[in-house]
Amino acid sequence: MVGDPERIIRYLRGRGLRSTDARRKIVEVALDTGHHFTAEDLLDLIRQRGHRVSRASVYRTLSLLCEGGFVESREFQRGQMMYEVMVGQHHHDHLICTRCDRIVEFQNEAIERLQDQIADQHGFKLESHSLRLFGICPGCR
Repeated sequence: MVGDPERIIRYLRGRGLRSTDARRKIVEVALDTGHHFTAEDLLDLIRQRGHRVSRASVYRTLSLLCEGGFVESREFQRGQMMYEVMVGQHHHDHLICTRCDRIVEFQNEAIERLQDQIADQHGFKLESHSLRLFGICPGCR
């Protein structure tokens, strides 16, 4: 499992939220996914493991996990919000296949330096960024 569910539960309690069984299951399964997922994917995974949680609880908990920086939400394409666990992750960017929706993560120091350089040229101090490159993967070509 990537990350510490107890640390996240402590964060949620610090925001005045109860540690319900449903919330714990949502956190545990989200941390265990190991790939990009939608809220519906997460709901299905939780239910496949025999747990009952509401769709609303999944969406509310994902929102809280995003606020805490444990998970990031990204709209890769087609208006569908995808989530990615960031606990234990380093910054990376994404290649997205426009045919099969395959997502490839990559890191490139030259691109990172160039983005910093461009921000400096325009007087910006970068706080964060998201680079998504869209194309057709080898399997779809």
